[in-house]
Amino acid sequence: MTAAPISPPAALQAQPGSRAWFVLGMLTFVYVLNFLDRQLIGILAKPLQDSLQVSDGQLGLIGGLYFAMFYCFIAIPVGWFADRTNRVGVLSLACAIWSGATVACGMASNYTQLVVARMMVGFGEAGGVPPSYAIITDTYPPGKRATALSIFNLGPAIGAAAGVAFGAAIADAYGWRMPFIVVGAIGIVTALCVWLFIREPQKGATDAVQAAEKPESAGFWSTVGMFLSNPVLMLAALGSGATQFVTYGLGNFAVLFLMREKGMLLGDVAVWYALVLLLGMGGGMVISGRVIDRMVRKSRAGYAMAPALSLMVAMPFYIGFVWAPGWPMALALLSVVMMFNYFYLSASVALVQEEVKPNQRVLAGALLLLVMNFIGLGLGPTWVGFASDWFKANGSLHSLQSALYTLTPFYLIAIALFLWLARLLRSREAQSLQVSA
Repeated sequence: MTAAPISPPAALQAQPGSRAWFVLGMLTFVYVLNFLDRQLIGILAKPLQDSLQVSDGQLGLIGGLYFAMFYCFIAIPVGWFADRTNRVGVLSLACAIWSGATVACGMASNYTQLVVARMMVGFGEAGGVPPSYAIITDTYPPGKRATALSIFNLGPAIGAAAGVAFGAAIADAYGWRMPFIVVGAIGIVTALCVWLFIREPQKGATDAVQAAEKPESAGFWSTVGMFLSNPVLMLAALGSGATQFVTYGLGNFAVLFLMREKGMLLGDVAVWYALVLLLGMGGGMVISGRVIDRMVRKSRAGYAMAPALSLMVAMPFYIGFVWAPGWPMALALLSVVMMFNYFYLSASVALVQEEVKPNQRVLAGALLLLVMNFIGLGLGPTWVGFASDWFKANGSLHSLQSALYTLTPFYLIAIALFLWLARLLRSREAQSLQVSA
């Protein structure tokens, strides 16, 4: 990393203008659709299982490993390509692909067709988030990025809440296929709007050092090697992956769990669970960005301490949620879990984007997603699904509840990794002070 100059250009000190907020709003809406499409399988799990005769294990594979095989690994060449070309164009095309594949999910007549359609959703969504990270970073200067990224990361909260509210309501009235078709059609229109209304920002435009010069294209393997050999980047990715093992393992089965074992009906889910997601996860995203920006002004270790402390708070409430005898108490506890489960996201993204050069940001973001999503998205739901089938085969009357309890140790793993990262960041800062002295 090249040291920043003492006096950054005035343009970098200016507050983001209306154009920056418009870009952020558009990208956030795309992320809403990205996450909404991804979560529809979990939201509509019960009627989908009844229609296509899908087991918990098969459901875990659809929402986990099968999806992640494309989503995680395709993101790497897509990130490399976007770093060298037009990131807005890549985002627009990706949105069109995953939206068309979402429509195909609603038309699937058997499990195999649904698997193929979900893989194509993963293929398209691989080009959604990494270009957005880089566009935001080149639109907002340091000191504003964690807040901007936390607003962008409201996408999962809004997408999950909208998916529950509208997806469950539409499914209740018209069947489980219609939500896929409606959401996919909206995404295709949005893809066109992205291409027409968002301009490609200059790479490094908001970085004090690189703003005055056009960065050269970064090599693919040199960027991959840099990422894998940088302990800061790898600890951020592994800590995020352990966290996502919990969040995706829970998220893909929460609705099914609440309906099967806590007595909720689809209509109740559409209202109350949607509110928990919107207020809990959404509130956590907004608060986390401001908390992280404040902590980082004192020390970059804040990028690691914020998620470590938040997960310490979330873990006992998660255990209480799984244990709760009825759905009202379960939802009250889950709202706290959702509030504190997602501090890691804005922190890890902002840290990775600041740790690498501007011409490596999309690929570095894709590598971050590869590690954390393959662990969390790929293995979390798969683990819970197969664990539930195993407990059921061994006579458990509450197999899904038992499976969700097995996620608890991953909280401890994530906390340990983020504390390790905090120690490393403090050590680097101490070394930097010694050198400058």
